[in-house]
Amino acid sequence: MRNAPDHPAGSNTTDTTDTGDAPDPLSRRALLGAGAAALAATAMSWTPLGRIAAASAATTIPAPPQFPAGIALYQQTFQNWSEEVVVEGLWSASPASAADMVTLANWAHANGWRLRPRGGGYSWSPIVAAAGTPANVLLVDTTTHLTGISVNAAGAASGQASVTVQPGATMDNVLGTLKSAGLGLTGFPVLGAATVGGVLATGGRGTGVPAVGESRLPGHTYGSVSNLITSLTAVVWDATQGAYVLRTFQRTDPQIQALLVNIGRALVTEATLRVGPDQRLRCQSWFNVAATDLFAPPASAGSKSLASYVNQCGRVVCIWFPFTSSPWLRLFTPTPSQPWVSRAVTGPYDFTFNDIVPKSVSDLLSQIVAGNASATPQFTAAQMDAISAGLVSTGTWDIWGWSSDVLLYVRPTTLRITSTCCNVVTSRANVQQVVSDFFAQYSAKLAAYAAQGLYPMNAPLEIRVTGLDQTGDCNVPGALGAQLSPLRPRPDHPEWDTSVWFDMTTVPITPGCHQFMGEMEAWVRSHYAGVGAVHNEWPKEWANSASGAWTDSATIAGAIPASFTTGQASGDGWNAAVATLNALDPNGVIGSPFLDGVLVPQS
Repeated sequence: MRNAPDHPAGSNTTDTTDTGDAPDPLSRRALLGAGAAALAATAMSWTPLGRIAAASAATTIPAPPQFPAGIALYQQTFQNWSEEVVVEGLWSASPASAADMVTLANWAHANGWRLRPRGGGYSWSPIVAAAGTPANVLLVDTTTHLTGISVNAAGAASGQASVTVQPGATMDNVLGTLKSAGLGLTGFPVLGAATVGGVLATGGRGTGVPAVGESRLPGHTYGSVSNLITSLTAVVWDATQGAYVLRTFQRTDPQIQALLVNIGRALVTEATLRVGPDQRLRCQSWFNVAATDLFAPPASAGSKSLASYVNQCGRVVCIWFPFTSSPWLRLFTPTPSQPWVSRAVTGPYDFTFNDIVPKSVSDLLSQIVAGNASATPQFTAAQMDAISAGLVSTGTWDIWGWSSDVLLYVRPTTLRITSTCCNVVTSRANVQQVVSDFFAQYSAKLAAYAAQGLYPMNAPLEIRVTGLDQTGDCNVPGALGAQLSPLRPRPDHPEWDTSVWFDMTTVPITPGCHQFMGEMEAWVRSHYAGVGAVHNEWPKEWANSASGAWTDSATIAGAIPASFTTGQASGDGWNAAVATLNALDPNGVIGSPFLDGVLVPQS
């Protein structure tokens, strides 16, 4: 019989099983769409508008002129993952093939329209569309038809296996198909509903570095999913034909460096990725390791430090709720055979309690969004209590299964929190110092805000550690790297071989959250200068100021471009990537006003 994790005396965790307060079967998505009047006044309560066919009398906007026959066209409101970006009055099209994508590009060019590729929409940022998007923008929906997946399992043991995917395929389907073929990935986003196009465009990643004594499996990478690309096909401008065409780029082609992570500035119709043998993982959850031990300064760090756990298993996810004493710590360890104390799982999303909000938690959230921010410490403690109780009630504190079954655990129905994520590319030996410094600053800033009666952060701080985009991992001789990947190595600092990710989350409408996150961004860039390179995660919020996300124009024009240029070879940084994307689409058809303001050459 397996033993449940301990509930140490004096921890923030309480035994909710004795209260008689059974979880209310209320989805986190529904929670944010009902209840408090404060929420009702925000985009959080908005219900997505269904498709309205172009031929319907119910359409409310003029139809695109001379639209190509045979391609499905409809009106539909767009919203991003956190529901902070809601754009009505846009047309969408569902191309049935790569040839249709070319047709749309040439139609847009001829008629003064712009195209925005749209997949699952599981993003925080306005990369697809921003508020105020002009009416002459067409969303290109890849999820209806462009979902093909083809596996070549030959040579898996030597790292030659591959999968060819279209951009609208979900990570759920890709990983499930690979699993059936005995193949898998080391790291990938935990939200399986995300589509491949978006994951590749933003340098999507998971968690993991090699544990002490572990060797990388052939065909795998500890970096981003984009680093596994061996070739891709995109819609690009052909000057000799005066038209947009399909072109396939190999991993050795200099222009592919801008396409591997293109931030939505390209229409990719297909990509081939290196894959390798699948592996079994054991996931152990702990909620009795004190934050003071986990994030201790290196001089006092012991066996319960984050760096120690990273050395032990290589794959660590730490979720710490503000104002609590112990985080939800998950250790993912490569384990070929099932330990007798672990429960075998055969499918993903085993942490079912992630989608259920106990009434005690929902009541506190209602208080917060109604204006009682002082309830935040109770709210975060209640969330942690719900997790610890959920792990016990579902028997998921120790599970074992194939990689995708264990590493996919977030559904679209989870709480729609907003997120700003910074990563620090540094040396493996410096991980504990980087983590300890961040935790100390984050905690001190929370306390300073609380002393003023302000509680901008009411969702967890998530910390992960990954490897970098080592180009050799894709097993293509002479492979080139992604110029806009947050995981790109620094040639001038070969000892910087590891990335530490700090994901700061909160309910989107929380007062002061953007100012808080902007101050943390500025501190990270300043504090880690010289000991690491600092980037933001593209699909989340960045360049925060008191006015909101993506409003710090100085950071957008300065620090962000510099972070992709400093330390790289001459002519192989931010400006080179921007120049290539402009050369492949000189008419700006595959772009937006938002990207026009971001992808600007640095002087």
